[in-house]
Amino acid sequence: MIDLNFLLVAFFLPLFPFSIVFNALYTQVAHPLLRFIVVLAWPLVGVYLYQTLNPEVPDSLAVWAIATAALYAFRTLAMREVGIWTGYMATSLFVVLWLPLQYGDANALYYAGLLAAPVAVLSLLVGALETRFGAAYTKLYAGIALTVPRLSGVFVVVVLATSATPIFPAFFVMLDVVTQSSLMMAIALVALWGLWSWTGALLVQGMIVGDAAKEPVNDLDKSWTWLFSVGLAAYTVFGIMMSGAF
Repeated sequence: MIDLNFLLVAFFLPLFPFSIVFNALYTQVAHPLLRFIVVLAWPLVGVYLYQTLNPEVPDSLAVWAIATAALYAFRTLAMREVGIWTGYMATSLFVVLWLPLQYGDANALYYAGLLAAPVAVLSLLVGALETRFGAAYTKLYAGIALTVPRLSGVFVVVVLATSATPIFPAFFVMLDVVTQSSLMMAIALVALWGLWSWTGALLVQGMIVGDAAKEPVNDLDKSWTWLFSVGLAAYTVFGIMMSGAF
C-alpha cells in the first residue's frame, strides 16, 4: 500500500503523473510575479514535507524520478513557447531532489532553493517578453539580442543558470548528487544534465539569433538590468561558497 504522505510529497517534487498538477497550475497562473512565487515555493514545500513527514517511498523511486526528469527534459526540446518550456524545465529540475533526500543529504532544502531560483526568475523574464512582443515563442521574434540587448543578456545568463552550467549553483548541486549516486544512476544523471544543456542552447538560439525587429521595442530598464545582474551575481557567489569551491 502506498503511503499517503508520499503521494502528498509527490505533488511538490513532481513525479509523473503528479507533475501534471504542477504544470496545469503553472499554465493557469497568468501573472509573472505569481508564477515566480509558485515556482520558487513549490520544491521548498516538497522538501520540507518530505523531511517532516518522512514518507515511505517505493523501491523504484530513483528510477521513477530520473524517468520523469528525462521525460520533461525531452519535452522541452520540441517546445517553442518559452513559458511552457519554463514549467517543463522546472519539473525536470525539481524531481531530481528526490535523490539527495533519499541519500539523507542535509543540504536538500538549500538545493531546492538553488535549483528553483533561476527558473523562477526566468518566469519573470517570460512576462517581460510577452509584454514587449505579445508572445514568447522561439523563432517568432528571433534576434532579440539586437532588439532588446539588455533583456536578452539577462535572459541568456538565466537560461545558463537554469541549465546547471558550470559556475552556477545548480552545477554544484548536480555535482554533489552525482557523486553520491551509484554508477548507473550517475550515468543517467549526467545524460539528463546533457539534455538540460542541449535544450537550454536550443532555447537561446531560437530567441537570440536572427535579425532585429523592424519596429522599435522598449528594452529592459537599466535599473532592472542592474537589479537582475546583482541578484544573479549574489546567487552565483552563494552557490560557489556552499560548494566549498573557495
